[in-house]
Amino acid sequence: MKIGITDYIPAPFTIERDVFGEDAELVFLDALNDDDFDAEKIVDLDALLVWHAHISKNTANALKRCKIVVRYGVGFDNIDVAALEQNDILFCNTPDYGTEEVADTAVAMALALSRAILAYDNLARTLRDNWQENTIGGIKRLAYSTVGIVGVGRIGSAVLRRFRPFGPRLLGYDPFLPSGHEKALGYKRTDTLTDLLAEADIVSLHCPLSSKTEGLVDAEFLSHMKKGAILVNSARGGLTQDLDSLHAALREGRLGGVGLDVLPQEPPKNGSLIDAWRANDAAIAGRVIINPHTAYFSEQAWMEMRQKTAETALSYLQHGHIRNRISV
Repeated sequence: MKIGITDYIPAPFTIERDVFGEDAELVFLDALNDDDFDAEKIVDLDALLVWHAHISKNTANALKRCKIVVRYGVGFDNIDVAALEQNDILFCNTPDYGTEEVADTAVAMALALSRAILAYDNLARTLRDNWQENTIGGIKRLAYSTVGIVGVGRIGSAVLRRFRPFGPRLLGYDPFLPSGHEKALGYKRTDTLTDLLAEADIVSLHCPLSSKTEGLVDAEFLSHMKKGAILVNSARGGLTQDLDSLHAALREGRLGGVGLDVLPQEPPKNGSLIDAWRANDAAIAGRVIINPHTAYFSEQAWMEMRQKTAETALSYLQHGHIRNRISV
């Protein structure tokens, strides 16, 4: 069999090789997009494993022998799933890796912001006297707080479990989960997103990016949040309409803090929030955490993702077994 592997996965593909075996031909494709790809290199692929490369209609049409495309990761906004289906090519993602890492990052961001860890770090740099007396007002005991999870799937559920030992009240909003899910995990389910936002001191986003959730965090969303609440997004950057509205809410005190592992545009261009964050502006210093979309990563998650992606393709090619299929 011949397997194409796109960007970010380094040769000699040791993890993929262990899955497919020594007889498989593994081909690295470093240029695969609408304007620049060699159709001859992909015309005889049996399967294609994709990271960030754009799989367009043109690409799908050139995959003459391909039976399955699998994405390294969860999101698939870079994949024209409809075009693959029109060419009788199965598409699957890899959602069940890095769950622990993303959940850990979300909780770590929330704890750092709620306990003012970064703000104290900034403050301590300038102190010479009266060391311990410099407390920051407004810090709330976590056991007296309410945590709201938007999207209570794999990662959202893992976040709920991690917060429970700290003792906060736990809320969840997810209209796609069956009735009783809240009983199994022990949280209070809200009927609307607005209800959750009105009560939560910490809001953590764990919903997928879709036409219904794109730009979810907008001016109206922020207006419904509890004054001084913390917002954490380790899901998808497109859930946030724009970063400048977050900056305004921080400056006005409507938001207590923001933790972002994902951004609407990566890497970010200049804007009021990004500029202020880079300059460590005193108005928001210690209240903003931005990571470069790395919540998913650990050495173990990296290996797990690559292994499961390859296994999904191999299982279908050899046995016709389908897992994590995405269809339109």
